[in-house]
Amino acid sequence: MKVYKLRAFLVLLLAGFTSSVSHAQTVNLKQEYASTLIKLADVLLDHQLKDKKDPGFGALKCDYDGVLHTRASEAIYPFALSYKITGETKYLEAAIRTGNWLIRQQEQNGSWKETPEEWTGTTTDQVLMLMLAYDHIAAKLSTKEKASWHLAIQKAAGYLYRVMTPEFASINYVATTCSTLAKAGLFLKDEKYIKKATELAHRTISKMDEDGFLNGEGGRNYTSKLGADLGYSMEMSLWGLGFYAKLTGDTLVNNTVKHALKSHLYFIYPDGSLDNSWGIRSNKWTTYGGATSDGCQVLFSLYADEDPRYGMASLKNLQYLRKNILPNGLIAYGPQHEEVMAHPPCIYPSFTKAKNLAMAYELETQQNRVLASLPTEATGWLKQFKTVNITQVRTANFMATITAYGYKDYKAGAKSKYMYRPAGGTISNLWVKDHGYLTASSVTAYSRPEPMSFPEAPGVKSLTPRIEFTDSLGYFTNLFEFDCRMEAGQVGSNEFEVNVAGELKDKNWLAAGVGYTINYLFSDTALVKTINLVYHDARPVIKIIEPIVNYKGTVFTKVDDRTVLIDAGSRKFRFKLLSEHAVLQMGGDAAHYWAPYPALKAYPLELELKPVAGSFKQEIRYEISIVK
Repeated sequence: MKVYKLRAFLVLLLAGFTSSVSHAQTVNLKQEYASTLIKLADVLLDHQLKDKKDPGFGALKCDYDGVLHTRASEAIYPFALSYKITGETKYLEAAIRTGNWLIRQQEQNGSWKETPEEWTGTTTDQVLMLMLAYDHIAAKLSTKEKASWHLAIQKAAGYLYRVMTPEFASINYVATTCSTLAKAGLFLKDEKYIKKATELAHRTISKMDEDGFLNGEGGRNYTSKLGADLGYSMEMSLWGLGFYAKLTGDTLVNNTVKHALKSHLYFIYPDGSLDNSWGIRSNKWTTYGGATSDGCQVLFSLYADEDPRYGMASLKNLQYLRKNILPNGLIAYGPQHEEVMAHPPCIYPSFTKAKNLAMAYELETQQNRVLASLPTEATGWLKQFKTVNITQVRTANFMATITAYGYKDYKAGAKSKYMYRPAGGTISNLWVKDHGYLTASSVTAYSRPEPMSFPEAPGVKSLTPRIEFTDSLGYFTNLFEFDCRMEAGQVGSNEFEVNVAGELKDKNWLAAGVGYTINYLFSDTALVKTINLVYHDARPVIKIIEPIVNYKGTVFTKVDDRTVLIDAGSRKFRFKLLSEHAVLQMGGDAAHYWAPYPALKAYPLELELKPVAGSFKQEIRYEISIVK
């Protein structure tokens, strides 16, 4: 029977693949989810401790740090779904083992610590997966195990009922807990949990702005938090609210999520990558999503009936995610993980994306879905999200995100992990058709606010394009300008212009006497940047740095003092200085231009400017064009 089920499943997978090839407008998303889910379940199973004599029997061991992460036991649900799909008992046994181990780790108050740290907010993720898995494998549990699992669920739900609020946790935990408590109310047949879930859901959506961006991911002001993060919203908060609404029939919350999703869809790029280059938690951005957040498939699966573009977004992001799976089966930190990292990734991306796919599989209702093009696949448009001061531009070949998002963690200031995201009107993400990312962003200064999640990376330099100088007062850059002004509009049939203005500042948001404006002119084949500097209180040497993503095989050739050719194989680009009074340099400190998140490396092109005698203004203009 097991062999028959597996064979039938493989036949269905092949049929689904054939259908998606011969009829490109339709796809069986359930099969697509299952395909990757089972691959991830297999690698997670390989990391499970299976020796009954081992004190950690049932836990999943991380290759990166050797820790038995309690959150890794969220793999219980991917295991349970893999058993449901294939009928193979190895997945059933894995689910039971990890569930029993997780219960043994539960604290007296019902919580779980996010080992190796002390944080307990992730209890919401763990108990939700425990309940979802229980629905599928309860019949296979012993009487003792059923009682043990039921008690653990009751204790964890009780803990969340008592402690979870925006004052206790970042908003993604609150949003997830809406689903968890709604599910617990149904599971435990106790209305108080559903009532609490509703209170939390309504408070959560009250923090959503007019464009649908959810505030509450940053540092605390008095008691609760502000700050929006596109990645955590797409991969955690919005599905938490949407699943809650599905379980309870709350139309207010459901309609609010649907409104938000219309904006968030624009951040799935044409290649399926998820653009969280600008969010306040972009320090974990991997290009396919976040390293410790769940994934966007569950969100798109919840609302796939609303708009055929959601199915396409889900599929494209899944296809992009697959490109980030390493030969060892684990999900990487980004496209060039093996080139920039000397060790395997933490197990977190693999189990979080697996649980997301398990939920997406179960929530998907259609045998085949008719797909529609993403909004980012259309060309010739500019879109502004004024609540977060973000502009997107799409031409025939380019797509860009320009960020002037001004959130400030006033209480923590320069100590805040949320204040090293790109800002100041920089292009945080620049994508080119048939090539991928030409430039991307990483944190302005790398640190390890969560040692478990942030690997050591001494001396790395930011991948973000920037204006900068260093003098006796310190380091100043537009990336620390969180009061930037931005305007944008169409200036021709195929041309779009974005203008930004601000001051070069240090990490404490203090200016040192150099102002700037940047004019971006996008066309189908070129991006022209015009930077004007105003030396009103200081006259330092200024550097303008363009780190170009350095994919394997890319060749950088300096043609003359003003021109660099970039040969990336299928695409060729020309970087050309168009104005005077600048020195073009290339490759300085190139070995340090890499990042753990996203796992990319870059090759820096640098323009150096000295103040012109007798003038307090200076203009620098250059072009990045496509020559093939």
